Amino acid sequence: MEIFKKGVFLITCGRGIMPFLHREVKQLGYDVLSSHETGLEIEAEYEECYKLNLCLRTAMHIMYLLKKFACTSPDELYKAVASVPWEHIISPTEYVSVVSVADTKHLKNSMFASQRVKDAIVDRIMSKCDSRPDAGPQRDNVVVNLFWKNNRCWLYVDTSGNKLSDRTYRKLPYIAPLQETLAAALLLAADYDGTKALVNPMCGSGTLAIEAALIALNRAPGLLRVNYGLMHLMNFNSENWQATRKQIKKSGKQQLAAKIIASDISPQAVDIARKNAQTAGVDHLIEFHACDFSQTPMPKPGGIVIMNPEYGVRMGQEIQLRKTYKDIGSFLQTKCKGYKAYVFTGNMRLAEQIPLQPVSEKPFSNARIDCKLFEYDLANEYD
Repeated sequence: MEIFKKGVFLITCGRGIMPFLHREVKQLGYDVLSSHETGLEIEAEYEECYKLNLCLRTAMHIMYLLKKFACTSPDELYKAVASVPWEHIISPTEYVSVVSVADTKHLKNSMFASQRVKDAIVDRIMSKCDSRPDAGPQRDNVVVNLFWKNNRCWLYVDTSGNKLSDRTYRKLPYIAPLQETLAAALLLAADYDGTKALVNPMCGSGTLAIEAALIALNRAPGLLRVNYGLMHLMNFNSENWQATRKQIKKSGKQQLAAKIIASDISPQAVDIARKNAQTAGVDHLIEFHACDFSQTPMPKPGGIVIMNPEYGVRMGQEIQLRKTYKDIGSFLQTKCKGYKAYVFTGNMRLAEQIPLQPVSEKPFSNARIDCKLFEYDLANEYD
């Protein structure tokens, strides 16, 4: 029975990232059918999800639409989900997780929707196979997603499984690390393509520098992962998966065209960043320094400098950070002439302490904190 054929994919992302996800999807050759703040739809053959999962830097999940239907009660939900031939999708030996988002008067909470979807799936498989898969919260295997809005439901299988921001290279997180997909989006927002130097003071666990190296090498971030939800579906084609990985790997480069420099005042942070970069296979391409940000080496004649200072929300007090932000402004003015500078922060009052006029302010969200990426063009100040 052919279930997975040409169909609709929902590709999700974090808030503020949609313009960059949209650009990535278009560059891969897909037409966008529709989009909203945290997701877009495309139509493609099912096995295109192999390439999408491997290549997209800013996506969070790649979901394949199994069914959409009218629904006004939990019983209707159960019946509609149970009509899907799950015995041809999920093996009884697998493990299933159900994730639901519900915004409807027909349900008190989304946890009950997840329970009804799970029951419908395992009951159907049990009736056809005399055995049923285990189910629970872990998303390492098969993941099924339900979106219930008013009187309509959309049922997806998540081909990603765990979110795509889990690249698996960050074995040693530092304090309040940036999510990998957000770091990639910030670099794309800064128009970074690897042709100019990238300097990342206050590097923390090294996520920005590592993502920059992957972009500069044209190395697909998904190649670092060994487990995806799509691998646990009965239609998984291992031969085609390996061929797709091999083809994508060929497009990567071995050397950088320009330097990537990362620094942090904490030797522990630099050690963690270096080890994470080693796991990602790019440690030999990043120049690490343990020093105050103001002492970070700056290659000439310029490039991009990007900083993610503390916000005064989780890591420090706002009053104590005012001088830090003023010093960032001094650093940019005195050491970064000829550069385009970017400061990413979730504290607009602290951002005002930087004595420079931003040429752009791009909104993002970091762990539900409203943030902005401020751009300062210092290119004309180079002498």
